[in-house]
Amino acid sequence: MHCGTRGGGSLRIESVLVTDFDFELPEALIAQHPPVVRGSSRMLRVDRSTGELRDDWFANFPEHLGKGDLLILNDSRVLPARLYGTRVGRDTQEGSPRPSGRVEVLLTQRVGSETWTALVRPGRKVQVGERLLFRDGSEPGGVPLLEAEVLQAGEFGERTLRFAPVAGFEAVLEKIGHMPLPPYIHREKAAADTVEDKTRYQTVYSRSMGSAAAPTAGLHFTDEVLQAVRARGVQVETVTLHVGLGTFQPVRAERLEEIRLHEEHYTIPEATAEAVNEALREGRRVIAAGTTTTRTLEHCALEGEARGQRGIEAHSGSTSIFLSPGHRFRVVGGLLTNFHLPQSTLLMLVSAFAGRERVLAAYAHAVEERYRFFSYGDCMLLL
Repeated sequence: MHCGTRGGGSLRIESVLVTDFDFELPEALIAQHPPVVRGSSRMLRVDRSTGELRDDWFANFPEHLGKGDLLILNDSRVLPARLYGTRVGRDTQEGSPRPSGRVEVLLTQRVGSETWTALVRPGRKVQVGERLLFRDGSEPGGVPLLEAEVLQAGEFGERTLRFAPVAGFEAVLEKIGHMPLPPYIHREKAAADTVEDKTRYQTVYSRSMGSAAAPTAGLHFTDEVLQAVRARGVQVETVTLHVGLGTFQPVRAERLEEIRLHEEHYTIPEATAEAVNEALREGRRVIAAGTTTTRTLEHCALEGEARGQRGIEAHSGSTSIFLSPGHRFRVVGGLLTNFHLPQSTLLMLVSAFAGRERVLAAYAHAVEERYRFFSYGDCMLLL
């Protein structure tokens, strides 16, 4: 397989396999909790021109940016989107529902005023037409605070749910929902997210509620770090991309060209579009905090290119863009990102940006130096 050393140039890819993005990771390196102090994570610096590696700390992140740089953050806020409830069969007797077992539901994307896509467990048992009841604490008895009907069934536990109208749906989620921690974070109980997770699985700048997972590169930032960044003459703007179903689904294809991602909704504010376009005109660096920010910017740049324009426009839309080796980056010139799962589309995106061999060499170094991996783990800065 050949996939080049830089993600910035055009490249013909031949026989690129998902397994080409595998690496060995000791389970002990998967972070189960955030660092005690937000922003105290380690940061591996990668020179994507030379492959040089430097061990550093995220607290020093502002020192690697300078006047004229533009930093883009994803301000999406995570929903407490994991619900535990009771299945109710389609048959009833004298109007009374027939209980038929417990269910776990992970809301992944809102597709209508009361309609959501979701992942459910046990997936094979939850059928179209069933109702799902969700109580405070999911204890038997009491009045359900939320009720949903299963409208459609897809593969691998995917379902479409329609909730009965209720005043203050998000407030009810805040009351009975749990943070959608990734499956590699193991707690003693399935619903054992903590008060700590309620704050630490959100970025300090999150605003727009809608994600089913955190934009994890942003979890390192503190207000103090952002102030230090701005003090160096760096402009900071935001996009919104609500992280959806694709984050939770493993890659089931064998080759990269077979991979298809789910649609995710995004918004580009006017101030962000203007800042990006000005930076591109003046040849200044645009640094993306996270793969979600990167996908949003590159998707919008490709949309503009299709119209014969350079840059991006302020608007809202959806994207299923998959960035893999061979992609020529139109906007992003620097990337802050966490360490990602083996054979994941996010690892492929980082490899598109800096080259597969260099990224896997960086991962091997991180394993050897015992960096902490995944959502609550350490980070990389690729410049």
